Amino acid sequence: MITMTEIAKLTKVSQPTVSRVLNGNMNVAPEIRERVLACAKEYDYQPNVLAKGLQGSKTNLLGVLLTDISNGFFADVAKAIETKARKHGYSIILFNSNYNTDSELEYLDVVRRYRVDGVLAVPIRETSQVWQGYAKKLDVPVVAVTRQTKGLDSVYVDHKEAGELVARYLVKQGYEQFLFIGKEYDLKYVGFRQALSDMGWAKAVTNVVYLDDVQMKEALGSYLPFQKRRLGVFAGNDIYALRILRLLQELQLAVPAKVGVIGFDDTMMGRYLNPSLSSVSQPIDLMAQEAVLRLLYRIEHPGEHPLWNLPLCACLAPRQST
Repeated sequence: MITMTEIAKLTKVSQPTVSRVLNGNMNVAPEIRERVLACAKEYDYQPNVLAKGLQGSKTNLLGVLLTDISNGFFADVAKAIETKARKHGYSIILFNSNYNTDSELEYLDVVRRYRVDGVLAVPIRETSQVWQGYAKKLDVPVVAVTRQTKGLDSVYVDHKEAGELVARYLVKQGYEQFLFIGKEYDLKYVGFRQALSDMGWAKAVTNVVYLDDVQMKEALGSYLPFQKRRLGVFAGNDIYALRILRLLQELQLAVPAKVGVIGFDDTMMGRYLNPSLSSVSQPIDLMAQEAVLRLLYRIEHPGEHPLWNLPLCACLAPRQST
């Protein structure tokens, strides 16, 4: 790729003159300007975005930090963010923390070096004061996506409300024993447990932190045969739910006659299973649009502004698994 210095040699003008031309400065003789632009076009000159960032100019780059790009939901989120950003003249740089807090902080450092104009982030644990403090130290605006994060603009689905929605649905479907697969601090579980308690099922709900498949199969194998009541399993995401379905098949436990399974995120793969997976659907396009627009507002209007909190509604996608 040709540089400004090489263009200067080819056109027999100074490098500062080339810089002025390529940065849109019209105070250059027309003949010289045309010569420089023709050379840049012939050799496909591309500006050094990082160098522009170091000079304090906008880079038109947005950093996007996700937790698990192998999860179809987050892949869809990234795609939607990129589509919305491109409509406004921005490109994205994608980072995947893989639910590793050290990687998460490391990538936030990388974001600073790339001099992006702003960051859209899915925090591993949105309540972490370390993460919140680190994000605030960045010299660019940050908007949290999919999770409400204290101290930052946030666009998200209310996970607690979604958990309550699932609880009411499973009770209506006739389930009388309930299991949540995921972290105890997950707001989906908090809402799920609270709603069941309010309906008189407080003693019928259990939380299991996700283990590997062998341990999970042992847990289900020892837990289910002694349960006379139908079990409703709420998985913290569709990946957990798909693994549970496979394990139930291996254990020869009928779905949904004996065990019902509902996931979270409504990823495409769950729709084509047999039985197809019930799940909680999130408005990905709307979430991406609102997050990008809020971040661009922050970029274009620097300074102190009231925090922006936008909870969106989830909806159930009931299918054969429940």
